[in-house]
Amino acid sequence: MRVVPLRLMPGDDLRLALESWMGAQQEQAGCLISAIGSLSVAQLRLAGASQATVIHGDLEILSLAGTLSIDGSHLHIAIADSRGTLIGGHLCSGSLLRTTAELVVGLLPEWQFSRELDPATGYAELQITRRPPEIAASKPRH
Repeated sequence: MRVVPLRLMPGDDLRLALESWMGAQQEQAGCLISAIGSLSVAQLRLAGASQATVIHGDLEILSLAGTLSIDGSHLHIAIADSRGTLIGGHLCSGSLLRTTAELVVGLLPEWQFSRELDPATGYAELQITRRPPEIAASKPRH
């Protein structure tokens, strides 16, 4: 595993910035190890919902977990508002950083993650493939 620290800036769309960064990596599989920061807008798809819920305010990122691939990600976030009320769900695009996001990402060179529609769930679900050793050992892009 290659571990990479990453800092995102105010105004960045958290999901889109992570997906864009992942697309620039040689590795085709990643996971979030650690994430903290703050949002001014959070767009979350809550459990069982088909549409995102939009939350505005001073929001602290308490946790962000998930998998990253070059063709999509699956991210869950827990946030707290200024009163300490906690809410969490699927992180959707449109979630904007207020001050920063400090992330530690694990990149997995020997694996490839992709997303394919699963007829049983109706969602694009994670597909896991082992990469050939010669590809996994190639040098990272800069």
